[in-house]
Amino acid sequence: MRALTLTGYDGLASMRFADVAIPEPGPHDVLVEVRAATVNPIDGKITHGYLKGRVELALPHVLGRDCAGVVAKVGSAVTGLAPGDHVYGVADQARWGTQAEYAVMQAATLARKPSGLGALSLGDIEAGSLPIAGLSAYAGLVAVGKLARGERVLIHAGAGGIGAIAVQLAKHLGAIVAATAGAKNIDFVRSLGADTVIDYGRTDFSAELHDYDLVFDLIGGSVRHRSFRVLKPGGRIVHLSVPPMKQPPPRDDVTVTLAPVKYDTHLLDRIAELVAGNAIRPVVGAVFAFADALQAYEHVMTGHARGRVMLDMGKHG
Repeated sequence: MRALTLTGYDGLASMRFADVAIPEPGPHDVLVEVRAATVNPIDGKITHGYLKGRVELALPHVLGRDCAGVVAKVGSAVTGLAPGDHVYGVADQARWGTQAEYAVMQAATLARKPSGLGALSLGDIEAGSLPIAGLSAYAGLVAVGKLARGERVLIHAGAGGIGAIAVQLAKHLGAIVAATAGAKNIDFVRSLGADTVIDYGRTDFSAELHDYDLVFDLIGGSVRHRSFRVLKPGGRIVHLSVPPMKQPPPRDDVTVTLAPVKYDTHLLDRIAELVAGNAIRPVVGAVFAFADALQAYEHVMTGHARGRVMLDMGKHG
């Protein structure tokens, strides 16, 4: 099979296309013919050694976590999935990933592809954009954030892959939603359902917003520090794995919690239900042919990509 492989940690200079053997699924695995794969911001960071010392990758390594595709083969202990099934899900970070024509994935982190958005058929590109973005937003706002109807929530990076889903999900939950975004994305984030959108390049959100219940922090650092100011007494900040604050917390009445993102069939089915019920829709900002994958990486690594950046594995140049 054709795969995009990481051969070192010198950024994109270490990325190579290669012809490699198709991996064999273990008893609890599924071999997926990948139709669409996401290029996530962390993929670009990994090319510069982001995971060294935490996750040991045997080089050459195939990056990529989430995808959509078709089941090609199932392991001996797998039930509920069969060759020909259309699926979406998340690959194990420590094993070869999804930026290849085939990927081995745990059956427990796969689910049947969402049937569609109302009457609209959901293609592989749209389905493949959803797993990590959808599950991350769900973890932050529902599983950990416990966002309730009528509460006020601030979502940072509202135009990004996770933020764009989070804005929609928060609105579906009945919250009053504010988000930060760059100038070119103000109208876009408002179209997702945000009641207030702050241009972070021109306005200090912490001077504009007050008495919020929850901040969903997708940026970290000084942005988190300023986020304390927008919260009411007893407010809460939920974050993903983003850079920590360098300053001590300015208040002791605010809870700050990491949201662990869980990847399993049950939660993927929940995301599919939200899509089918028109609560959320996929947000794909750019699609690249697999042969142009390095351009996709360059686009993601600008840090300003809108929505998800996808590889169409059917287009090999």
